[in-house]
Amino acid sequence: MSTRKQLKTLVEARRGVIVPGAFNALSARVVADLGFEAIYVTGAGVTNMWFGMPDQGFMGLAEIADHTARIRDAVEVPLIVDADTGFGNAVNVYHAVRTLERAGADCIQLEDQVMPKRCGHFNGKDVIATEEAVAKIKAAADARRDPDLLIMARTDAAAVHGFEAAVERGQKFAEAGADILFVEAVTREEEVRALPQRLAKPQLMNMVIGGKTPIFNATELGELGFGIVLYANAALQGAVMGMQKALTVLRDEKEVKESSGLVTPFAERQRLVGKNHWDALEQRYR
Repeated sequence: MSTRKQLKTLVEARRGVIVPGAFNALSARVVADLGFEAIYVTGAGVTNMWFGMPDQGFMGLAEIADHTARIRDAVEVPLIVDADTGFGNAVNVYHAVRTLERAGADCIQLEDQVMPKRCGHFNGKDVIATEEAVAKIKAAADARRDPDLLIMARTDAAAVHGFEAAVERGQKFAEAGADILFVEAVTREEEVRALPQRLAKPQLMNMVIGGKTPIFNATELGELGFGIVLYANAALQGAVMGMQKALTVLRDEKEVKESSGLVTPFAERQRLVGKNHWDALEQRYR
């Protein structure tokens, strides 16, 4: 079964499958190695870790396409790719979907913020007109060459126009061809619980550690009927804390040992990057 068909099956099961974010090929390897069933190629993570900048629209199509291709080459699990606003109008969305489909995306996420967009859990967001947002989703659906490629439509309207407006947009996005819906940054537990009852399409719920949405256990979200429980930047936040801890010890104690519990062992690092595979190839072609 293709990774696109695998992802469709996972989403339609509506069992709250946990999908962590990855910001480069090695983080994707770690996610897959731990047995997670799908990976989210995170725009915020790429922007933070690649540029050292906040999630405020600095990432372009070329960067996310490059990261998608590298991650696709590193892992065999389905990939959901964050394409922000599609990097322009509906025609730009069409081009972005074609580009990311070639790069190996199994699902492409598009949102309805104005450009430059910002993290869904930042203040100061705004959204484009509903009609323009619907046109973008139609363009995305038309652009795909593989009918198994999924389109995810995200709305940030809850923060701007309220929960009911976000639900209305979700319904219109579904009618326009979206396969998965993503109502971002709802702030009340009752809104989270209501979404699977209000929208018929499979949905993603975003659990942002420190964000505006109340944290739910993934099992409960699955019982409510959500298809995907996204932890887009748990790996990133864990990696930053790990670096801070290890480097603080190095600064203060002038050394870090493998036995400290602060660093991944040398052998484990080589396993994750597939050194044995490359050693075998070297012997084969010698």
